[in-house]
Amino acid sequence: MNGDPLTILLVEDNPDHAELVKRNLEEFQVANQISHVEDGEAALDYMKGRGRYSNRSKYPLPDLILLDLRLPRIDGLEVLREIKSDTTMHMIPVVILTTSDGERDVAMAYEYHANSYVTKPVDFDNFAMLLKDLGFYWLAWNKRPW
Repeated sequence: MNGDPLTILLVEDNPDHAELVKRNLEEFQVANQISHVEDGEAALDYMKGRGRYSNRSKYPLPDLILLDLRLPRIDGLEVLREIKSDTTMHMIPVVILTTSDGERDVAMAYEYHANSYVTKPVDFDNFAMLLKDLGFYWLAWNKRPW
């Protein structure tokens, strides 16, 4: 990849799911840095630069967030709501990546302004196309248009 490094924040509490996503993202070469947190509280700490995530050179704001819904401490929908209601973060694309295909979860995710909703298991060829549709490959050359 050329250009500035891209960062993806993966918010996933299942270590097996997280490892599968990280491996596939590396295989598709869509990011230079993948940061992983395991619960909603850590996701918000990362996004707001709190505690251990206060060093922005080590923990930069991501270019894309992959967010599970069923998280310990703070639910993924609450994480999404907080991110999308914050003026410094609301333009960061958030893709819900979850096992839940319940109508309520899908409706709430879009009500809170998720950019897309993908159910696991993920077909990574289709996922790569989704990232392209979201303009993610454009970001690879033009780092953060917002």
